Amino acid sequence: MTTIKITPTDNGPYLIEGPASVVDADGNDYDLSEQTTIFLCRCGGSGTKPFCDGTHETLRFEAAGRAPLTLAPIAVAS
Repeated sequence: MTTIKITPTDNGPYLIEGPASVVDADGNDYDLSEQTTIFLCRCGGSGTKPFCDGTHETLRFEAAGRAPLTLAPIAVAS
């Protein structure tokens, strides 16, 4: 099974690495046959949605994606 990696970049788009497919609201595929890395808009301002065109930089879009920290349980003395 091939793994597709999705990374929300700091203050920017989603970075998609791997053989992904993207379809529009009508179910039509975008031709991504030559691409294994794509950037999807996260700011909502791109003129090439769903793909990023760099507009987030002029909008000063701010968002950082971080996985929540999972802490080891703390032992409580009884």
